[in-house]
Amino acid sequence: MPETIKVDHQTARLLVVDDEAVVRTSLSRWFEEDGYQVAAASDAAEALRFLQLQQFDLALVDIRMPGMDGMELQERLRQVCPDLLVIIITAFGSVDTAVQALKQGAFDYVTKPVDPDHLSHIVKNALAQRKLTEDKSRLESEVSRLASSGEFKGESDGARKVKELVTTAAPTDTTVMIRGESGTGKELVARALHMGSPRRYFPFIPLNCGGFTDSLLESELFGHEKGAFTGAHYRRKGKLELADGGTLFLDEVGNVSIKMQMDLLRVLESKQFVRVGGTRTVEVDFRTICATNRDLEAAMRSGEFREDLYYRLNVFVINVPPLRERREDVSMLAQHFLSEYARATNKPVESIDTDAMHCMMEYRWPGNVRELENAIERAVVVCPSRSIRIDDLPEDIRHSPDHPDDLSLESMEKRHMADVLRRTGGNVTRAAAILGINRVTLYNKIRKYSLR
Repeated sequence: MPETIKVDHQTARLLVVDDEAVVRTSLSRWFEEDGYQVAAASDAAEALRFLQLQQFDLALVDIRMPGMDGMELQERLRQVCPDLLVIIITAFGSVDTAVQALKQGAFDYVTKPVDPDHLSHIVKNALAQRKLTEDKSRLESEVSRLASSGEFKGESDGARKVKELVTTAAPTDTTVMIRGESGTGKELVARALHMGSPRRYFPFIPLNCGGFTDSLLESELFGHEKGAFTGAHYRRKGKLELADGGTLFLDEVGNVSIKMQMDLLRVLESKQFVRVGGTRTVEVDFRTICATNRDLEAAMRSGEFREDLYYRLNVFVINVPPLRERREDVSMLAQHFLSEYARATNKPVESIDTDAMHCMMEYRWPGNVRELENAIERAVVVCPSRSIRIDDLPEDIRHSPDHPDDLSLESMEKRHMADVLRRTGGNVTRAAAILGINRVTLYNKIRKYSLR
């Protein structure tokens, strides 16, 4: 049975263009026996008509034909079907013609009489190279999609500052320390740094340093050899080896013990280590990104964090503001999580009503973005309609002291305008622009609500 050649999960389609009937018949028969779909045209005009009716993966084009010759046809094909592979076939081989054909974008050039095995090999190589190019394009597209889906989200001044710093640091190999409260999205920032770097096609390896004892952290980081300790039945690679070529993200690095801090400093400086229970030095190449919610300066003064490790890690700092300092992002983040969890749970929840949104805007979010995400997930699960209401929110948010009892539209408008005026420092022009109203209207509201 002939081998079927696949391109993008479909049998490859070939177009043979030659004014000699015997050549067309021979080439068509050869490639049909190889499992290809083949169409044959006697001249350039017929070839172009074929291309109007269907798509082809590769064209075998004779140079010498009446009317439009193969070189001119190749140029026309490049204009109308830029992805079409072209192989030039001619009995009039010359270096100059070959060079011209290749300069015009031909994949290869063969002379008559054609060796069927040689031509079949060229066609397979051409289709394989095209598939690699398409796979690379799909991979890059998927990487871009993943980078977008995992990016740090927000339009507030604080969020924009974080994004600017990520854009600056991402293309470099600089060590980055991400600081901020728990739940602010430090790992998202780390992933954004990785996805924006030349290392994005290699692994991103996160390690929560605060979740292990010293012995377990050592094994997690360096790996171990078979028999290194009770239960070590096989050799295991650690996070350092897994991160080779990519990025190592050390989360909660402020919780590492003094002993492990020294070991960590050594490997960060030398990019060399020995597995637990081993003797062979392993060399690795990785970028370091770390995160902490701890006051490292205070820990350093108290002797709980090594000064040399602090300066090794504290090269480029990104401070992620808590959600209470970027309330403008609450609405956008809530809508983002709503879409995500409505899709995940297959529920027709489409919106968040005004009262529920205002309740969330007023809440201080001690758990930051993580708490907001959890609140929206819970709300989507319990929501009986297409719109999330206050009753669908978690109880601690509904009954928070941050949330005022008066939820009338007038009261909410007053609080919102007061908040915008506070954020703009009392600048009426800027506040009116943010609110989407003119200054006269805003002045009237200020008098009405006694905001001055």
